[in-house]
Amino acid sequence: MTNLRKNPLAVRQPLLVIAAAIAMLGALPSVQAQTAAPADNAMVRLIRGLIQSGALTKDVGEALLAQAQTEALAAQQTQRLAAAAPANGGGARVEPGDVRVPYISATVRDQIRDDLKSEVMAQAKAEGWAAPNETPEWTKRIRIEGDMRVRNESRFYSSGNSNEITDWNQLNASGPYDINKNTNKDNPYLLNRTKDRTNQLRIRARLGILADISENTTAGIRLATGSDNNPVSTTQTLGGGLSKKNIWLDQAWVSYKFADWVTVTGGRFANPFVSTDMLFSNDLNLDGLAAQFTKTLSNTDVTVFGTLGLVPLEYSADNAPSRDQDKMNSQNKWLIGAQVGASWKLNAENKVRGALGYYDFKNIEGQVSNSCFFFATSCSTDWSRPAFVQGGNTMMLLRKLTVNPADPANTVQPQYVGLASKFQLLDVNLRWDTRVAGHYGLRLDANYIRNLAFDQNEMIKRSQGGIVNNFRGTDGTTAEFQSGGNAYMLQATLGNPNPSVRGDWNVLLGYKRIDPDALPDAYNDSTFHQGGTNARGYYLGATYAVDKNTSLGGRWSATKAVFGPPTTIDTLQLELNTRF
Repeated sequence: MTNLRKNPLAVRQPLLVIAAAIAMLGALPSVQAQTAAPADNAMVRLIRGLIQSGALTKDVGEALLAQAQTEALAAQQTQRLAAAAPANGGGARVEPGDVRVPYISATVRDQIRDDLKSEVMAQAKAEGWAAPNETPEWTKRIRIEGDMRVRNESRFYSSGNSNEITDWNQLNASGPYDINKNTNKDNPYLLNRTKDRTNQLRIRARLGILADISENTTAGIRLATGSDNNPVSTTQTLGGGLSKKNIWLDQAWVSYKFADWVTVTGGRFANPFVSTDMLFSNDLNLDGLAAQFTKTLSNTDVTVFGTLGLVPLEYSADNAPSRDQDKMNSQNKWLIGAQVGASWKLNAENKVRGALGYYDFKNIEGQVSNSCFFFATSCSTDWSRPAFVQGGNTMMLLRKLTVNPADPANTVQPQYVGLASKFQLLDVNLRWDTRVAGHYGLRLDANYIRNLAFDQNEMIKRSQGGIVNNFRGTDGTTAEFQSGGNAYMLQATLGNPNPSVRGDWNVLLGYKRIDPDALPDAYNDSTFHQGGTNARGYYLGATYAVDKNTSLGGRWSATKAVFGPPTTIDTLQLELNTRF
């Protein structure tokens, strides 16, 4: 009994059950019953039954059982004393062994039942007792979300396009490539820019699990399809002999809310910056750390926000060069991003948003190596070649090779390529949401990007004359080299920007121009001009929601190269999207 006094909550639930049983016993009309032995009275049998059914734990049940038996003995002694006393007032004589049960009216019985039911249900809800059709508490903190897309894509190329567009990404991945035509008669890897590709069926599937660990901590994991591990697309082309398709780890992150206005996220997470797909693809996820700030100003409709990001792009290998005894120093590439902005609800029909961002891509530019023997397996700046490019950036040769003095014309020249420009981006984003013709939504977006580090003369100097693309003519001299450091986008969307209810729709029209070295070509939209930079053109599209969270859409884009060999690409995409 001492433990029960110390922890009254331990017996609260059993006592409620017992109280309900007593109320039901007491609801019987006034009767006289033969007193049972202490070990066999109704209360003792009830407690034993509760122990056997599991409603009472053994230790609590035994304590209650001992108390019930003690009270039964005391009741019997009281009855014997009452039987020995003379009847008072002419009432019925109480014989030894008889028990008088008081009468309880129907109204009182109903009140006792309702009070007990309310108290038990309140306690069950507060403590999360298991009940029929109820799920465990932890499942309420787990959310599953995902989306699925089926797309038909066709690409149309002009017959006047150049057929000598080098695939720099493949060259680096499979290189080094011997650029000496005397020793290597094979072309480098070339992109198809002349033969149409029509009616390619492609899919995208993503499945994520989100966990609300506490009020402040959240974690997430997401899997996604993808033909390869490139960072800008999770689209998988069907076919391939009906082979199984790849699944990749698309996201894995944990975030902690330090206050209502600041959250820090670490791992691999969705792009935290306000941006357009001219800079960052909609499928792009970032690695590293990001801190997000948001605050609504008092007594206003203005919300200010900001984001800081530290993103590791590449780490040099620990054992590079793998076959050399003298290992290279650590060389890491980073993206450091900072953005501030505000949104302002002017009235019921007008809302504006503006954001100013700065993105410093550190150590991603190519560097010419120290003198390197032509037969060497590696050179000092091989690490500076990018892990992934889509195309458009100005490229430069990385290796400073020493030729064979006995036969310089026939010395092999195995090369990698790197980015000729540095990248420090100023990014301006503007948006205006309004309504036209009474109730149709209209969204206007504008995006301007300037590479503050762009310097054409500095690029020529850095490459030591080794620029290999973006020439005006075909002689390949730096005098013919052309580039630029600006990019801009304008887009108008009429209707609901995010159709989710059956009957929602939108149409959009936009224009982009991206100079070759306005931004890194590795991370933006992979559809416009087949991804990357050195592209200009327009696009238009439409979307219609055929069901809840399910829509049909189409988009047409027509693009051309800004500089260099003529390259015209038209792309048509028809797709069905659904999400859950």
